[in-house]
Amino acid sequence: MEPMEVAALVAAIAFAMLVLILTLPILRLRHTVDAATRMINDLNDRSAPLLGDVNTTVKNVNTALEQVQTSLDGVNLQLAKVDTMTSHAQNVTANVANLAAVVSAAAANPLVKVAAFGYGVRRAAAARRHAENEREARDIIKQRRRAEKRANR
Repeated sequence: MEPMEVAALVAAIAFAMLVLILTLPILRLRHTVDAATRMINDLNDRSAPLLGDVNTTVKNVNTALEQVQTSLDGVNLQLAKVDTMTSHAQNVTANVANLAAVVSAAAANPLVKVAAFGYGVRRAAAARRHAENEREARDIIKQRRRAEKRANR
């Protein structure tokens, strides 16, 4: 055997030992990779139905939100109509108040005149009665004085 053959034999034995030494960790690594693959497949099997349920829930929520939006649009439309009605009612109330002021002013002016006339008539009648009473009292006093003067003579 030549030295080259011996070196080739030593290299071959060293390579075989290296392969034997690396075989054990490679086999263990294969088991780890298999376990990770099984775990990923199991996780995939479990998450697929969950994602389907989440998609269904999101679709239901979107449908409900569309219905709420439709309801809100209807409510806003009705509120606009109510605003219009309240503005009309406010205008009617203002018109009625103005009309009441005009009617009261128109009716109050003649009533004030009638009341003032009635008050004047009452005052005049009271003054006349008072004047008559005074005249009667003066006449009585004059008659008494005349009677006293005649009696003193």
